[in-house]
Amino acid sequence: MEDKDIIGLWKNYDKKLEEGLLLNRRQAEDMTKLKVKSFLSSMKPLKWLTILAGVVWVSVGSIIVGSLFIYASDEVSRFFLFSAAIQLLLTFAAIVIYLYQLVLIRRVGIHESVMETQEKLAMLQSSTLWVARILFLQLPLWTTFYWSSAMWEHASLWVYLIHGLITGSFLFAALWLFFNIRYENREKKWFRLIFRGKEWDPVLSAMELLKQVEAYRA
Repeated sequence: MEDKDIIGLWKNYDKKLEEGLLLNRRQAEDMTKLKVKSFLSSMKPLKWLTILAGVVWVSVGSIIVGSLFIYASDEVSRFFLFSAAIQLLLTFAAIVIYLYQLVLIRRVGIHESVMETQEKLAMLQSSTLWVARILFLQLPLWTTFYWSSAMWEHASLWVYLIHGLITGSFLFAALWLFFNIRYENREKKWFRLIFRGKEWDPVLSAMELLKQVEAYRA
């Protein structure tokens, strides 16, 4: 066998080896994307349940608050109406974000690039943090809905101090969580206590899988 034949066979072998490696890489990527899709799909039942509960809460709450405002505004505390209205608005905002997340999950597919999938996961991660921030803003509202004008007109200094301390503490906690719920704090104990289970773990697992794909490519 001449040298040029040997070189030709060697080149042909290299070409087939490269094609085989490329095929294996594509298969590995497809399997990874299927796992990512599976992780994200596991989040859907809880999100649908949360949306359903939120819609019922907002619908019933809006009817009650609207009726009280129209027919009994002189008899019902303004503090209650204000607290309930803000709470319902925040819950409605959370529902919208959950619907947005379901759209993102649905759009993740095995035929898109790893970068496109990573972008959707980043948006899913960011929106999950925003839902928590928004819902925690409701904390001080649970301490003001029972206030009334008469209560404050005849209140002693101790009543002002106690209620001020309670509401102030809840307000501080709500604002602290709002500004500190960030991905950079994901390793802290309080963060892991809040973000665990079906709301957070599947997103992290999916992102870790895609990182492995990038490492394999490199």
